[in-house]
Amino acid sequence: MPKKRKSRGRAKGGKGRSDYVHCSNCGALIPKDKAKKITTRVSLVEPSLAKELKDAGAYIASTTMLKYYCISCAVHFGAVKVRAKEERRLK
Repeated sequence: MPKKRKSRGRAKGGKGRSDYVHCSNCGALIPKDKAKKITTRVSLVEPSLAKELKDAGAYIASTTMLKYYCISCAVHFGAVKVRAKEERRLK
């Protein structure tokens, strides 16, 4: 059977079985090394209020939000691009 990707779509290597995570969008159970991890910073304050507070010299804290996406959801959201056959095997 032909091999589509050199890594078989995962970053596992020779370390055995990896943990599973749920996709943040569809809830699918996927291996952690196959999932696409997206980190975003979210402000706890509304943008209009944050601007006023920043002008006054206040520090505005923000939290980091971590999301895991399955491949199909990552492609749908644009986090991962669909690549040509030759480009796929390089990485």
